[in-house]
Amino acid sequence: MARILITSALPYINGIKHLGNLVGSQLPADLYARYCRARGHEVMFICATDEHGTPAELAAAKAGKPVAAYCTEMHEVQAELARGFKLSFDHFGRSSSRRNHTLTQHMAVRLAAAGLIEVVSEKQVYSHTDGRFLPDRYIEGTCPNCGYERARGDQCENCTKQLDPTDLINPRSAISGSTDLEVRETKHLFLRQSTLRDTLDIWIDSQRGWPVLTTSIAKKWLHDGDGLQDRGITRDLDWGVPVQFDGAPWQGMDGKVFYVWFDAPIEYIAATAEWADAHGLDDSAWQRWWREDMGAQDVRYVQFMGKDNVPFHTLSFPATLMGANFDKTEPWKMVDYVKSFNYLNYDGGQFSTSLGRGVFMDQALSILPADYWRWWLLSHAPENNDSEFTWENFQTSVNKDLADVLGNLVSRVTKFCRSKFGEVVPEGGSFGPREAQLVADLAKGLESYQSVMDGMAVRRSAQELRALWALGNEYLQEAAPWTRFKTDPEGAAAQIRLALNLIRFYAVISQPFIPDAAARTMAAMNCEDWSWPDDVATALNTLPTGHTFEVPEVLFAKITDEQRAEWEAQFAGQR
Repeated sequence: MARILITSALPYINGIKHLGNLVGSQLPADLYARYCRARGHEVMFICATDEHGTPAELAAAKAGKPVAAYCTEMHEVQAELARGFKLSFDHFGRSSSRRNHTLTQHMAVRLAAAGLIEVVSEKQVYSHTDGRFLPDRYIEGTCPNCGYERARGDQCENCTKQLDPTDLINPRSAISGSTDLEVRETKHLFLRQSTLRDTLDIWIDSQRGWPVLTTSIAKKWLHDGDGLQDRGITRDLDWGVPVQFDGAPWQGMDGKVFYVWFDAPIEYIAATAEWADAHGLDDSAWQRWWREDMGAQDVRYVQFMGKDNVPFHTLSFPATLMGANFDKTEPWKMVDYVKSFNYLNYDGGQFSTSLGRGVFMDQALSILPADYWRWWLLSHAPENNDSEFTWENFQTSVNKDLADVLGNLVSRVTKFCRSKFGEVVPEGGSFGPREAQLVADLAKGLESYQSVMDGMAVRRSAQELRALWALGNEYLQEAAPWTRFKTDPEGAAAQIRLALNLIRFYAVISQPFIPDAAARTMAAMNCEDWSWPDDVATALNTLPTGHTFEVPEVLFAKITDEQRAEWEAQFAGQR
């Protein structure tokens, strides 16, 4: 049994997330977590709402609510949607927690002791209209690199280039839209991550098998232009982790908070501590996942994120953990694998939270159950390239994969058995060469499925799973127990006995993708044995003769052309 720590990039608190956000981090992380648990591994799956920074303040202001109250409300909204999509977090925390405040300030003190924090006087944009300094995300303008007109002052989400607010062309306040801006001098703390460039470079080179997308983005930030730059880790904001606190090795930082991109990854650790607190456990319970001197030396740590989050997870957060261990007394667990994703586009354009474009998590669940969305998103995950959601493709995939292949097999086997043998696993007959061949084909297919799931190849895993479903359909097509029953009812009974066990087999191996349908299937099969089918022949004898079952309701209803047309029209405009 392995110990596997899984973190998903934290969703921003500033509203309900769209399907592109979901498939870019949380959903594939859940797929992997469910699979690892099913294989018997010990898993800690952590996520949280990212509650600090500009997006939180702007969204709260727009909603007319105090930012703390807004974040509390939206955390529960996002937690409920996560439950709706069956995301199996061990803990879904909050970056505004006491734990994260304490740990972020601790990390900053450690970095200062390592000589990696510098107080820098810098010029920052001040808005006369708003009467305040504007942190980078409070400023929008045209990207000097790609020309995108809604680039933020820290990074262009279109081309991912790191920016400073003064780089923007035609800058404006994201609060008021005002262009009455002035550059003034202020002081901030900077993380001297440039001094760790060679260390980070060597560390990244030592990580074997990372996705090309991950390493190419990290290397670009390390070496393009002047290379990895020192990064400001404080901002002039009210909401966040205070920079000036008892024990801080600096003065004059009142009214400033730590930059959201500094404290957000630290929340992975803090959220695990929140999990321990919620279960009445002491600090050793979370430290065994995060401190290599306290039990984490045998943990495999995997992160899931969209490509825009890669620089912070491959450079800045590792720099924080390395720096905090400058004297070898705090060996924090470093990531072993960074699974990154490209973007999911929507029907000829981009999903966009700020523009309200696309299908959002609450809207998706209001029209169809979670498994429909889970299957399509995972089977079309944007791994090697950007992918695109279209309603026609969605309809085709749901109807052909879920309804025609898996759902149809479950329905016709259980209904035929009920009509000829009753709702029990029938006895009689024996397996022949055709059944032996099916077992061999399933074993080979299962081995391929496990291999790509172990490697976190999400789309390939969906393809291999569908191929396993197809094997069952092909067997039934050839064996045709409904025809054989007329002349050899005992032979048909053996085939149906195998097919009923096959349904249970499919439920177990499909559970990471479609957990609700798998649970409904197992309930219909009157079975609680979720053990992984390491031996296929044994697994296909799990349900004994005489075992009772029920014919389940239709697992997957087909999407009609009328429904597709209605949804296309419904989601053509803005949210």
